[in-house]
Amino acid sequence: MKGQEHIVPKVEGFIKSKNMPHLMFAGPAGVGKSSLALVVARELYGEAWRTSFLELNASDQRGIDVIRQQVKDFARTKAITEVPFKIIFLDECDALTREAQQALRRTMENYTAATRFILSCNYSSKIIDPIQSRCTIFRFKPLPKEEIFQIISNIAKQESIEVDEDAKEALYTVTNGDCRRLENIMQACSSISTKIDSEIVYSISSQARPAEIKKSLEIAVSGDFITARKEILKIMLDYGLSGLDIVKQIQSAITEMDIDMKKKVKLIDKCGEIEFRMSEGSDEYVQLEALLANFCL
Repeated sequence: MKGQEHIVPKVEGFIKSKNMPHLMFAGPAGVGKSSLALVVARELYGEAWRTSFLELNASDQRGIDVIRQQVKDFARTKAITEVPFKIIFLDECDALTREAQQALRRTMENYTAATRFILSCNYSSKIIDPIQSRCTIFRFKPLPKEEIFQIISNIAKQESIEVDEDAKEALYTVTNGDCRRLENIMQACSSISTKIDSEIVYSISSQARPAEIKKSLEIAVSGDFITARKEILKIMLDYGLSGLDIVKQIQSAITEMDIDMKKKVKLIDKCGEIEFRMSEGSDEYVQLEALLANFCL
């Protein structure tokens, strides 16, 4: 599995011994958590894996009734395969309510002899401590640039498309190690042209070119507030971006700017404040102008 070499050997050990504890896969989206859970089930049970494997997406079904009914009913029956336990896979379990997590804790405790749980989440901090202490936690990480480039090359070869080096850099920038998003963007780009360049990538992903954002910020730092404001508004309209999207890109661009480190720290701190104001409902245009004013100052 690409980018998760620190996890795979340990999981393979559980499969070979046909025994494992409850598992928790924590990490960002699109890095292979759900895929690994399905691989574990297929390797343990073979062709009959569906009879001993229950998959629930907790973001759709996240109330206490699901835990009390579906999960408990599946957990209390014994497995009919050579492997002495069944597996319940709860995807996005950080979306479970606190009450549902408390019910899940008791279910995990009572039916350990017949059932193992695999919990997948983006934020392990949203899972209550009693559940975390019952699981062996594996932390997934975003795929590094080399792995992303290798995946891009493999897809391009299999689908007979051309991806230039600038496009590869752009794909890595907009996906940030998320393999699932990478594949979706590449599929969308290939529907426009079999020769993918950075221009297509940024237009499909609805992100501005980092160079354009950086140029606008440099104009603001030089003291020309009006021109910088026009440039940022033009970028928002051209790419159809929201204020939050722009702030996130500005925050990334600050680290590349040729200014004093203390000023970078202050500006990044201001980005955090502006992002919070927008998320609370403040007008995004007013807040972006306030952010640019800080650059000018």
